[in-house]
Amino acid sequence: MITRRAVLAGAVVAAGTRAARADDPAFFRILTGATSGIYFPIGGLIASAISGPVGDQPCRKGGPCGVAGLMGLPEVSTGSVANVAALAAGKAESAFVQSDVAYWSYTGTGIFKGQSKVETLRAIANLYTETIHLVAHKGAGIRSVRDLRGKRVSLDEAGSGTLPDARLVLAAYGLSEKDLQAEYLPFQRAADKFRDRSIDAFFRVSGWPESVIADLASTMGIELVPIAGAEAAKLVGSSVYLVANNVPAGIYQGVPEVATIGVEALWITTQAQPDDLIYKITTALWDPAARRLLDSGPAKGREIRLPSALMGVGIPLHPGAERFYKEKGLIK
Repeated sequence: MITRRAVLAGAVVAAGTRAARADDPAFFRILTGATSGIYFPIGGLIASAISGPVGDQPCRKGGPCGVAGLMGLPEVSTGSVANVAALAAGKAESAFVQSDVAYWSYTGTGIFKGQSKVETLRAIANLYTETIHLVAHKGAGIRSVRDLRGKRVSLDEAGSGTLPDARLVLAAYGLSEKDLQAEYLPFQRAADKFRDRSIDAFFRVSGWPESVIADLASTMGIELVPIAGAEAAKLVGSSVYLVANNVPAGIYQGVPEVATIGVEALWITTQAQPDDLIYKITTALWDPAARRLLDSGPAKGREIRLPSALMGVGIPLHPGAERFYKEKGLIK
């Protein structure tokens, strides 16, 4: 299994040797999220899957089955909103982005209303569903979203995908940030303050099981607050990117099955990337060798499946990816 330390070390070495020799591989960066989340380890696995280092044996002889001469490089980031900004500025080749953030940025709606549309964005694949977690202390009396009124709640930091979704959820239940003692903390900082009871609850958009939340559940106990009912149904029904979602019983210790909502985690790029390159990268992503890598990591990696590759994709596919999906019969 690829560890965070190993991926980080590899990224540092790779970054430090860019363009050192004429035969060095081309780098294809994947902006992910914080090391404490799921984006980063999944990014490491996918980076390995698409890599085909110069000089290695070919795939059919036991070598990597990625793109010859390419090195995938996962990079830590603040999250979806920051990742879109980096792609728009040409600072990376690809990124993981929540489906709602991708849609808003491409259409100039939602949190991007009044800003220039990022119409260069193109999708490679949907990866898996991310859950909107609302985590509260046991015994804090927070059993619904409306119970957050007057409570100390972290909505996550600017640049994250969690912050706009937390605002959407609050608004759906008739609340705003002014109704709370709102804080805007990076996820790990929010978890630390939750542990020392300096906040009552926090939002987190992530695939489950989220390791930090799992640790809180096992060491001090948590409540996972439902995001359900008519308000949630209306929210899902009025969007092209939100989906109903359940966290199964036992995913977090002592927590029963909880109804909530979620978004899709997309791997996106821009139209500036060559069609043939993205075709080869998409082919590598769905190669059986990549399947073995994805199955070896976080649970969400096992949900990355070809039949769901186009679910929740609200922006255009990159032509290279589209070519692959047409060949596989996913697009007629």
